[in-house]
Amino acid sequence: FPEQDKNTGISIIICPGGGYGGLVMKREGHDMAKMLAESGITAFVLKYRLPSDRTMVDKSIGPLQDAQMAIMTLRQRATEWKINPERIGIMGFSAGGHLASTAGTHFQRRTIGAENQISLRPDFMVLVYPVISFSNAIGHTGTRDNLLGKEPDAEKIRQYSNELQVTTQTPPAFITHAGDDELVNVKNSISFYEALQENNIPSSLHIYSKGGHGFLKIPPRDHWINEMMYWIKSNGWLSDRKN
Repeated sequence: FPEQDKNTGISIIICPGGGYGGLVMKREGHDMAKMLAESGITAFVLKYRLPSDRTMVDKSIGPLQDAQMAIMTLRQRATEWKINPERIGIMGFSAGGHLASTAGTHFQRRTIGAENQISLRPDFMVLVYPVISFSNAIGHTGTRDNLLGKEPDAEKIRQYSNELQVTTQTPPAFITHAGDDELVNVKNSISFYEALQENNIPSSLHIYSKGGHGFLKIPPRDHWINEMMYWIKSNGWLSDRKN
């Protein structure tokens, strides 16, 4: 939680990366949450379940179920946590970016039951060197294999290639990536941004020439976080707090 006098009312659910085979909880989770809190954002780190044929009937929806449950929980407890239920974002790194973009493009598909009418749509997305596509051309096959299995059918690949799932109802996105990322092709971010543009979704894309995968040394975190905060402010989301 941010200090009371800094609280913007905005909250973000953080989805660490790890290729759907692990979770980078410290660097892409807890450390990130502390930085967001310093910027006045209430941050929640989502320790989502990893896809497993052993424990799940349909492992492809396991992580999405947890993301949707997190969004619903924040809206249910918004007053208690002093957050605006209409300013709930979801942030994802790498494969966590795939989960975040899935939450932003599959929210009408309720994977956690329909016992209430609470919206599962995040109000905005923050995608950091994200996996977006599962296509053979630009997708990350390791992430795809972990979520869908070694030999997914073409329809499943299309369903979870989120650049193909953007509609006019998709929430706005702030996207950042490095052009020299050798693990997740920067075209993942470019293709998603282009789909958002085609649907008139106000979004921002920042591509750094260097940074690799993980932004381990450059660009500095405070740099792209400042860019993100400017984007949030420019969208007018700091002007009508409900807390």
